[in-house]
Amino acid sequence: MSTPLHTRRRTAAVEVPARLHDAAQTRALDREAIAAGISGFELMRRAGAAAFALIRQRWPKARRIRVFCGGGNNGGDGYVVAALASRAGLMVEVLAFKSPETLAGEAAEAVAMAREAGVAIVDGEAGLDQPFDADLLVDALLGTGAKGAPRGAYLRAVEAINQDPAPVLAIDLPSGVDADTGMAEQAVSATLTLSFIARKFGLYTGLAADYVGERFFDDLGLDPRLLASGEALGRLLEPAMLAGYLPPRLPSSHKGHTGHLLVVGGRPGYGGSTIMVSEAAARVGAGLISLATDACHLAAALARRPELMVRGVRSGLEIGDLLEAADAVAIGPGLGQGAWGQGLFDKVLERPGPRVIDADALHLLESRYAGLRRDDWVLTPHPGEAAMMLGCKASQVQADRLAAARELWRRRGGVIVLKGNGTLVVAGENETDVALCPYGNPGMASGGMGDVLGGMIAGLLVQGLAPFDAACVGVLVHALAADEAARVGGERGLLAGDLASFARRRVNP
Repeated sequence: MSTPLHTRRRTAAVEVPARLHDAAQTRALDREAIAAGISGFELMRRAGAAAFALIRQRWPKARRIRVFCGGGNNGGDGYVVAALASRAGLMVEVLAFKSPETLAGEAAEAVAMAREAGVAIVDGEAGLDQPFDADLLVDALLGTGAKGAPRGAYLRAVEAINQDPAPVLAIDLPSGVDADTGMAEQAVSATLTLSFIARKFGLYTGLAADYVGERFFDDLGLDPRLLASGEALGRLLEPAMLAGYLPPRLPSSHKGHTGHLLVVGGRPGYGGSTIMVSEAAARVGAGLISLATDACHLAAALARRPELMVRGVRSGLEIGDLLEAADAVAIGPGLGQGAWGQGLFDKVLERPGPRVIDADALHLLESRYAGLRRDDWVLTPHPGEAAMMLGCKASQVQADRLAAARELWRRRGGVIVLKGNGTLVVAGENETDVALCPYGNPGMASGGMGDVLGGMIAGLLVQGLAPFDAACVGVLVHALAADEAARVGGERGLLAGDLASFARRRVNP
């Protein structure tokens, strides 16, 4: 084995990423802020001011604004926005879907502020039938406490917003999107979503991407120490983190210092997957890469990447020396679940040390090693594979992606990478053991993307990164590379093989 990660001492600490909260944790932060001496109405006033400032910034020509208000604090934020817009000379109409007279506390104060500013407040259902020709719509219908699909008048309001051609600003979250899971049956399709105090976990995963539009965040000027206190679900992966995990290499570095990866897989007809794994690992900096595959793929692998050391193998008995030389293993893509794949997988599991297990290897793990739990592997299922491992439907995995990933970790240990919109990296129950990637694009909906991700994670493992760190950096680099590739050539037609060269730029921050 080599001595990985021959690098300069880190010159900067790893960036502390933004925290992600569920609805209950967000309410706890609200209470902490109030206990610290900021009134509930002052928080509402700040939220409304932040929203109106964003309106003036993004839609400076908007003159007619229609605000959809429900009850509670979310509706109160909407009334404050309406009051500020009216004071600025804009034509404003509030459609009230809960009678203003029934509101209490801070929301009632916001209604009084809107009335004092001359805002027209009309019954919501009646107002839906009255044309307004808005330049902008503001969604302040349902807050973080709402669960399930909107019903009754609220559902009709959501449908009316989505049918209107005007752009939409969602206050805190689009009505109908679950703040905790990102699930949505029917929800407002926002142009922008502005969240306050805490970043809601559900806005970054699940189906939320179809509804949130651009995401903005405002901490309302609260003490950073307060925002750092209390519980959170996890943390966001951010580009600024990369420099801390990928310091410059020493001038004396050589390939023996930068890790040796063994890639295993590629039955006849499926050799492309392991070639992409290998190439991705090379592009993120792995020093040496051996590929054990079916002999029919030798020529293709060497033609594509002559830097690889490729061996045609007939069984697991032929990879003992390769395993001995490797710092980590990536197995699964194109492996198959027949005798050939089983033999190779069994041999890989005999070896201690880090490994990335993906695709067919996940099926073999579930069918042949039920109950096996290890700390040295990274499992990278997509929702369908996660459902297979959990004995449920993919729709159930998607309904609460974090719960599914945590349950996989409880059963299997190591690091779980649950792929999909808002890819999750989970290695435990604590906030610092959960990371979510907010990057990536629909162009990644093409074959081989998961293979490339596995290669990047494995390529970082052999350079000495801990499994959780390698998974986080690999997921982040993979998504950022895809976004850059899409900017250059568009989303449609984006291929998995396009990502490797863009990833190289990201691992040299």
